Amino acid sequence: MTLISSSRRLRRTPFSEGVEAAGVKAFTVYNHMLLPTMFRSIEEDYWHLKEAVQVWDVACERQVELRGPDAGRLMQMLTPRDLRSMLPGQCYYVPIVDETGGMLNDPVAVKLAEDRWWISIADSDLLYWVKGLAYGFRLDVLVDEPDVSPLAVQGPRADDLMARVFGDQVRDIRFFRFRMLEFQGRSLAVARSGYSRQGGFEIYVEGSDLGMPLWNALMEAGRDLDVHAGCPNLIERIEGGLLSYGNDMTDNNTPHECGLGKFCNTQTAIGCVGRDALLRVAQEGPIRQIRAIEIMGDRVPVCDRPWPLMAGDTQVGQVTSAAWSPDFGTNVAIGMVRMTHWDEATDLDVVLPGEVRAAQVWETFWV
Repeated sequence: MTLISSSRRLRRTPFSEGVEAAGVKAFTVYNHMLLPTMFRSIEEDYWHLKEAVQVWDVACERQVELRGPDAGRLMQMLTPRDLRSMLPGQCYYVPIVDETGGMLNDPVAVKLAEDRWWISIADSDLLYWVKGLAYGFRLDVLVDEPDVSPLAVQGPRADDLMARVFGDQVRDIRFFRFRMLEFQGRSLAVARSGYSRQGGFEIYVEGSDLGMPLWNALMEAGRDLDVHAGCPNLIERIEGGLLSYGNDMTDNNTPHECGLGKFCNTQTAIGCVGRDALLRVAQEGPIRQIRAIEIMGDRVPVCDRPWPLMAGDTQVGQVTSAAWSPDFGTNVAIGMVRMTHWDEATDLDVVLPGEVRAAQVWETFWV
């Protein structure tokens, strides 16, 4: 059994009390905070997520807040996605890149007002990059980490549970939109979004003191809906092709390599600091790209380091995430593959610890 030693460097969340009472069995560290990774077992959590509703402590998705007259300008400097048509009340998935076009993060941008944005980040210290740009370009904007902790409600019964706590108006929230809804006299941003393919919401809990009251309200309201504490599920995210920054992509990869080219409007996103580098990538095309990989045989072990993808004696890529899928009866995986071998149904070998397995490349993910 591996334990995580607690310290002040590893922050608890406003929902940690509820997570621990629910019997969490495993954590990882994400943005210097605890992120649950399992409650009953990975497979039991997987089936429950697909059949009922779960409440996830994702407070580790920290917010970088931009506030001031130059907030919109700074936000556009960070991403090659053209934000000019984005309105308050919308959420955009935005690749964040450096001056070379390398991926620094793949967050959701939340536009609260013309002069106020939240960037709901994946696992990297993006705050310092944003502060550096703001200072270096002498922008009139305040950049900080606010006291905002997301709580996700995911699964096919998410609408029913959320309606019991926030009212039926939650049912009208469109995908990647949010509304300000009241809970105990406070106004919270409630978005139809989340890190699963099962549908649901993310509640941006502004104020740590509201954490456990909201957690308890959702758990009480969902008893007859079979609500459980849950967390992002490894199997379900791989089936759906949901990428994990730091696992499936790093700053050595461009958005085009990560299959995120559709979010790069390099001709019109003029302010982006990585625009010139990405223009070259867009013209020439990537030489490698994320693909779905099926791995044959019995269930694979945990992929805690890249597994080489081989064509004969030549390495042509690597698997970065993998798991056995009970729903599809095969090992599903995410890998980065060279263009010479990324076509549909290309046969490769994957080098696992202690063995070599047959594998096949797919252009689309399972769901």
